[in-house]
Amino acid sequence: MAKYRKLSRTSDQRKALLRSQVTSLLYHGKIVTTEAKAKEIRKIAEGLIAMAVREKDNFETITVTAKAPRKDAEGKRVKEVVDGKKKTVYDEVQKEIKKDAPSRLHARREMLKVLYPVKEVPIKNAGRKKNTKEVDMVKKLFEEIAPKYADRNGGYTRIVKIGPRKGDAAMEVLIELV
Repeated sequence: MAKYRKLSRTSDQRKALLRSQVTSLLYHGKIVTTEAKAKEIRKIAEGLIAMAVREKDNFETITVTAKAPRKDAEGKRVKEVVDGKKKTVYDEVQKEIKKDAPSRLHARREMLKVLYPVKEVPIKNAGRKKNTKEVDMVKKLFEEIAPKYADRNGGYTRIVKIGPRKGDAAMEVLIELV
């Protein structure tokens, strides 16, 4: 018996489909799909969430000093003349950064293998490229999803049957984060 469902697709198509649906599930919180796909999505999504829960606090905060260009009221860089040339003026700024432990870095890279990049388009400017933002799905997993499930041992998703689809009578289900 096979360890997974082939979903009537070649391996590259199947992997792309599952990656895209797992990304959508984690971004939106719930999706509607067929029962067979949902059971495969559940395996992958629960593994990612478990990894995020395990590694969510595995980092240290470090304060570093960085140079940042000084800006005027309009947001433009301040320049001053030195030896007949215009040079940008820099200020030293203290920044707090999170330094991942090796196991958290490994988890982050494993998540990036599965998750697709997500672009968020504001409703106000729908259809325009100008104000689109890249959503960091790994950061969302560590900071939003993992704390919700910190006290839970598995069972992060729920599959609810909706009924047969009109076209081919395939069983449709709603898969959602609990």
